[in-house]
Amino acid sequence: MADDETDRITAFFAREDRWKNERAAFRAILKDAPLVEEWKWRSPCYTYEGKAVVAVWGLSDRCVLSFFKGVLLDDPAGILTAPGENSRSVRVVAVTGVDEIEAMRDTVAAYVAEAIANEAAGRQVTFDGGDPDWPGELIAAADDDPEFRAAFEALTPGRRRGYIVHFAGAKKSETRKRRIEKRRAHILDGKGMHDR
Repeated sequence: MADDETDRITAFFAREDRWKNERAAFRAILKDAPLVEEWKWRSPCYTYEGKAVVAVWGLSDRCVLSFFKGVLLDDPAGILTAPGENSRSVRVVAVTGVDEIEAMRDTVAAYVAEAIANEAAGRQVTFDGGDPDWPGELIAAADDDPEFRAAFEALTPGRRRGYIVHFAGAKKSETRKRRIEKRRAHILDGKGMHDR
């Protein structure tokens, strides 16, 4: 791991905020697993053989341990939830206190072990359907610009879905058009909404 990556991870866990102790408690569980701690997506990410398995995030109202392929996990304890209505693969363990983490420490460790086993076995999440319906403004932008259409269609399914949900989420046509125009360069570069 590069020094700047180590520094970012150290700073992330040292940051004084509402979830400092919860992040540290999740990290202690993850450090006991055969995972590599890396810096991705502006936070520590825990990988197995180069594949993202789990991450720790402090949100406004909760701290979460996020399993990237969480839908593949058995959940006998019933602690996994989808982080949002459009989440298809990710599942999180959400807490508001260290006591919750300590009470389910063994369960969380077992879920982490299962996620690693799934990755080692090469298990993949399969999605039904395909893209959600494209909003009319996206169809028009793609029809007007073949290069844009080709770039959008070449994005990974998750990136396309993220953009479609974002564009379609605007109530007004003008806002949808602005969102598409704002993201045009990113799409032409093959990047997702959150890529730099």
